[in-house]
Amino acid sequence: MNRVLPILTVLAAIVAIWYAATVLMNRAWVYDQAARAETEVSFVQMIPLTMDQERPVLPAPHQVVTELVKSTIGTAPTSKRSLVYHGWITLSATALGFVIGTVLGCLLAVGIVYNRAMDMSVLPWAIASQMVPIIALAPMLTAIMNTFGATPLVTKAVISAYLSFFPVVVGMVKGLRSPDGMQLDLLHTYAATGGQAFFKLRLPASMPYFFASAKVGIAASLVGAIVAELNQPAGLGARLLQGSYYGQTVQIWATLFLCAILAALAVMVIAAVERGTLARMGMAR
Repeated sequence: MNRVLPILTVLAAIVAIWYAATVLMNRAWVYDQAARAETEVSFVQMIPLTMDQERPVLPAPHQVVTELVKSTIGTAPTSKRSLVYHGWITLSATALGFVIGTVLGCLLAVGIVYNRAMDMSVLPWAIASQMVPIIALAPMLTAIMNTFGATPLVTKAVISAYLSFFPVVVGMVKGLRSPDGMQLDLLHTYAATGGQAFFKLRLPASMPYFFASAKVGIAASLVGAIVAELNQPAGLGARLLQGSYYGQTVQIWATLFLCAILAALAVMVIAAVERGTLARMGMAR
């Protein structure tokens, strides 16, 4: 109860501020409609009218929840109006991109740690690559992938991998270098080979760093998939763009909430794998 109460308190405060902002941002439309009808609207009458608009500037929390439930539970999962349908498309690209980015990041990290030339050349380029805005890079990558006949899933996965590999590279490099000199010297006195030092010392020591970076990577991978879908016919990114075209702000907010829920669930999955892995390695906290 001591842990739940602060969370509920913060949540209640956010909802209260949200409702207040809804009234402030949507009241102009109410007064405008009243002026057109040559009627007067009191403050008490205005409040409920700001929370039940079809295309509000800021939807009320209950409108977003209603739309989210209707688009998930209340719609067939195979329907193109269902957020489950679009969410699955986005999640598939996210998972594939995360796997590609993680594998690539781990391989690059090993090369950087064991090769001085890669440390001096590859790592600065990896850092510089993250300076390019993904919203500008995504169309170029899409055009390049299309010339090779790549499917939309693979194209989106590549863009997701682009965002997810960097946190893994940085985390794994830090983790693989975390053993101190005394530990490495002790292995040398036991005549341990380079492979034994890697699998028995460096790799286990890097696991906490790996999972910390993987949590960031999976969220970044989801962002990459959503951005890549802005020119696709389906997916949460496409759903956001459609809502923007037609002024469906409630649809946009419901989609954003689903994106946040998927990101939270993905991080929770990584955390569960982390707990199981560290427990088997005797590193549980």
